[in-house]
Amino acid sequence: MRVTGHPEGRFVGHVQLKVASRVFEVPVQEAPLAGTPFEAGFFTEGKDGFGILVDRDAAESQQRETIEKASEEAAKFISRKFLN
Repeated sequence: MRVTGHPEGRFVGHVQLKVASRVFEVPVQEAPLAGTPFEAGFFTEGKDGFGILVDRDAAESQQRETIEKASEEAAKFISRKFLN
């Protein structure tokens, strides 16, 4: 898996998602999003790139909420892509 996303993104960690019997690590990046075409949340890029992007300037509670919602989207994406 490649870490992709925002060109000014800073890697902040992984979210571990258990999908079926496998565990996947989804990279999380933070970046300033104001005035950019990027949106906070789960993203895909190219054939194999995906991750979660949070707004560096958002409150910590908003970042947490973004990660939770994006994790749900990521689990659905992984399930469709890798387990079907």
